[in-house]
Amino acid sequence: MPFCFTASRAVARSLADHADTLCQFDKHVEVNWVDSECYHLTLCFMGNISLEQVDRLEQIAGKHLADFRSFQVHINTSQYYPVNKHLSLIAAMSPEHQALSQLNKLMMQVAQEAGIAYTEEDFQPHITLGRLPAENRFNVPEHWPELDLISLADEVILYQSKPGERGSIYTPLFEIPLQDMA
Repeated sequence: MPFCFTASRAVARSLADHADTLCQFDKHVEVNWVDSECYHLTLCFMGNISLEQVDRLEQIAGKHLADFRSFQVHINTSQYYPVNKHLSLIAAMSPEHQALSQLNKLMMQVAQEAGIAYTEEDFQPHITLGRLPAENRFNVPEHWPELDLISLADEVILYQSKPGERGSIYTPLFEIPLQDMA
C-alpha cells in the first residue's frame, strides 16, 4: 500500500502526453503503461498490511500531518527506475525538494511507528508512468524528453493497490488534507 498524493487533471494529461513520447523507447513492447487516471506521486510503499494497521496509520499520520503545509512540487525528470529484482519503472520525478523529502521521511516514520517494517532504503518519491519486468530490453534514452510540470501537494492518501486486468487498481483507504499554503 502506498502513501501518495494525486496529480491534478492538467498535470495527469501532460504526464500522459509525456508517456506517449516515451513509447518510442519501448521497442519490444514490454512496458505496461499506467492509465493517466491512476497517476499519483508515491511517497512511501509499505506492501501488504492489515486493517488494524490501516487504522493505526491513519491515527499516526493525522497527528504528524496536522501542521504540515501544502506545497508545490516541480516534476521535471523522467527516468528508468529499478525497484527490485522483479520490477522496474518508468517514472516521473521531482529534483531534490525539501518539503517533498520531509514528507517522504515523515511517511516512512509513520509506517515504522505503526509497526510496519519499512525496508525501502533507496526509495525515491515518484509518479509511475509504466511498469516492466526487471529483466527487460527497454532502450533507456541517453537524453530523456523534457518535462516541466508543477503540481500541488495538498493531501496525503493511503491507497490499497491490487493487480487488475489492465494494471493496478487503486482504492483510497483514507485521506489527510495538508494545511493551506497561505
